[in-house]
Amino acid sequence: MTDARPVEARGLVKRYGDIIAVDHVDLQVDRADVFGYLGPNGAGKTTSLRMLLGLIRPTEGAARLFGRDPIIDGAKALTGVAGFVEGPRFYPYLSGLRNLELLADYDEPVSRSRIEEVLEIVELRDRAKDRVGGYSHGMRQRLGIAASLLRRPQLLLLDEPTTGLDPAGMRDMRDLVRRLAAEGITVLLSSHLLSEVEELCNRVAIIRKGSVIYHGALRDLLETATTSYRLRAVEPERARAALLAQPGVTDLTLRDDELRFSADEDTVAALTVALGQARIAFTALVPETASLEELFLGMTGGDSSDRDEAEAVAV
Repeated sequence: MTDARPVEARGLVKRYGDIIAVDHVDLQVDRADVFGYLGPNGAGKTTSLRMLLGLIRPTEGAARLFGRDPIIDGAKALTGVAGFVEGPRFYPYLSGLRNLELLADYDEPVSRSRIEEVLEIVELRDRAKDRVGGYSHGMRQRLGIAASLLRRPQLLLLDEPTTGLDPAGMRDMRDLVRRLAAEGITVLLSSHLLSEVEELCNRVAIIRKGSVIYHGALRDLLETATTSYRLRAVEPERARAALLAQPGVTDLTLRDDELRFSADEDTVAALTVALGQARIAFTALVPETASLEELFLGMTGGDSSDRDEAEAVAV
């Protein structure tokens, strides 16, 4: 394996007739990243992943996996790469074990020797001999990851791995991703579930209407959020007057005897002193920092993209 980035895409474009599904997307995923690729449904996430894996040809631009172009280098570009796009597929009338055996037979001999190990990793050993048709959605997702792990990948691409799972299944999938990342596997996680990304990822890209509108550290994105405060005072009108007189207080509103405003920490510290000097008693002063979901909605405008038609086209 080379020292090249696990994923590097430059200027990826995909057009379906008059529809631009992906519009000059750049992506850089570094080793050991758990990288979240975020966007509303139909924003271009799945189409981007298909181009990264060489499943469809870009209209413009190029992608590299560990320095190799899947369009030029073919299957060799996928060495050390595994995962699934739009959910894993198996023979439902065969057992989970038999499905993995068939997949391993397409690969190098060492893959068969890992079947028991990967079933243990995804906690399916006890159900390995059951027909996949009887598996829950979460079990099929975990079997998909087991199949991906047969080759000991260094890069794992997962497209909406928790979609359709119940809360327990989502928790189990997140725990599994954490364990894989702890073992040094780079993970590219496509998702529209912001809480999932906030829990798992260190870096993110946000795509809106086919274009990337943020690419960088999740921590840096969260630090752009303005901190707001909620203040409950015994005399809300007097407290409101004190806030209006305090330099640095913005976005002040009073609703249901609760004051809401934005300010930096120094301003809030000065405000508490001013309230004390004016003998204005308050029962709560609570900071509220915007969540990733709030930032995301602000950046995407709450889009429900109209690109679902393009996302569904297979070329």
